[in-house]
Amino acid sequence: MNLIIPENYNPVLSIRETQKAIKYIRDTFQHEFGKEMKLSRISAPLFLEKSSGLNDNLNGVEKPVSFTMKELPNDQIEVVHSLAKWKRWALGHYGFSMHEGLYTNMNAIRKDEEVDNLHSVYVDQWDWEKIISKEERTENVLKQHVRQIFKIIKHMEHEVWYKYPQAVNHLPDDIHFITTQELLDLYPNLNQKERENEITKKYGCVFLMKIGDLLSNGKKHDGRAPDYDDWELNGDILFWYEPLQCALEISSMGIRVSETSLVSQLEKENCMDRLQLPYHQDILNQRLPYTIGGGIGQSRLCMLLLKKAHIGEVQSSLWPSEMVKECYKNNIQIL
Repeated sequence: MNLIIPENYNPVLSIRETQKAIKYIRDTFQHEFGKEMKLSRISAPLFLEKSSGLNDNLNGVEKPVSFTMKELPNDQIEVVHSLAKWKRWALGHYGFSMHEGLYTNMNAIRKDEEVDNLHSVYVDQWDWEKIISKEERTENVLKQHVRQIFKIIKHMEHEVWYKYPQAVNHLPDDIHFITTQELLDLYPNLNQKERENEITKKYGCVFLMKIGDLLSNGKKHDGRAPDYDDWELNGDILFWYEPLQCALEISSMGIRVSETSLVSQLEKENCMDRLQLPYHQDILNQRLPYTIGGGIGQSRLCMLLLKKAHIGEVQSSLWPSEMVKECYKNNIQIL
C-alpha cells in the first residue's frame, strides 16, 4: 500500500464544507480559465471507437476499459484515458479559427493506475486545446501559455483565501523552467521522482520540459504517448506540496505533433502501424490544425488549494479497504 500519512494532519474543513469549497473552486476556475485563455466550453465524449485512433494510449501498456455496443458490433468501444487527440479533431471539425480554442470537463477511467495519495483510477480534469500556426510551434509560445495558466492558478489562491482563509494553501509567486536533460545533469545520481522533488522543493513551482524522448543516460524521464505531444515542446507543471513532501503535478501540456514529428516519434516507439488510423492520417495529410493543449487536474487543483492529504478527500472513487481504514485512523476524510 502506497500511502503517506502527514504528521498531526488536520483537514480544517469538514466533509460538507469541503464539498462546498470543491464546487466553488471548480466553478470559479473554469470561468476564469475560459475567459483568460479565450476558450469556448464544449461537451466531450466519455468513450470512443477504438478504430478511430482518438483514445490516449498513455504509456502504451495501460488497457482501457472497453465494451461493445449492440448497434456497433464490429468495433470495440473504449472509455477514454484522456481527450488529448479528440480535442484536436474537434477543433478541426467544429469550425474553430486561428487562435480560438476549447475546454471541456474530461472524465476518465485508468483501471491500471497504482492508487496512492495523488493517484486514482478516476481522472477528472479540464482538457483544453487551442489552434496555433505552424510558425508558432515554438518554445516561447509554449512558455507564454504556461505562464498564463500559472497566473490563473495563482489568482485562484487569492479567490479561495477570501472564502476559506483558514484552509488555503499559499503558492509560490513564480514558475521556474527547466528541461528533463538539464534536471538529469543537475542530479545525475537521483531517480526521476527524486529529481522532480529536489527541483520543485527548491523553486516551489516548476515547468519540466521535453518529456518522452531518451535522455543522455539512455532512459526516459517519463513516458508520453508518441502521437499527440511533440516531445521537444511539452512539459508538466509541478508544485512543491508541503503536506506530502513531494512534487504535485497539476498539468500536463504541450504543442502537438506536426506531420513530421508524428512520424519520427512513432518510429522511435515502433508504432508505425498507427499511421493507418483515421486520426493519424488526418495529421499526415494536414487536415487537422496545429494546436497547443493540455489537461489541468480538477481534483488535484482542489487538493493543492485546500491542503488535503489525499485525493480521495476531494473526489469520490474506490480505494483498497486497508487504505481507507488507515486514512480514517489519521483524520484523512475519504469520500
